[in-house]
Amino acid sequence: MTTDPETFLPLTETTLLILVALSTTPKHGYAILKEVSTLSDARITLSTGTLYGALERLLDQQWIERIDDPAGQSERGRKAYQLTQLGRDVMKAEMQRMEHVLRQARLRMAGAIE
Repeated sequence: MTTDPETFLPLTETTLLILVALSTTPKHGYAILKEVSTLSDARITLSTGTLYGALERLLDQQWIERIDDPAGQSERGRKAYQLTQLGRDVMKAEMQRMEHVLRQARLRMAGAIE
């Protein structure tokens, strides 16, 4: 499996938002659903099926990992998810790609206005 983050780009908006949701602290599925909705200003509302399908794919790609409940409060042994270093690198690479696209668009828009 390749570990060059740029080979995975571009990401879908949903994938990027899931990675961003996990960028600060581990989260359970429901917390990820809420965070994605917040990050997208409620434009993206994931169903549980869509979310868990995406999480399985991210687990397979080794961008995230499943961990025990970090708060230790789950009686059901719920799992949380956190970014791996590869997941963090992929997220950063996508952010850099998007920043480059935005810079190019702004330069062209500035030239078109003048």
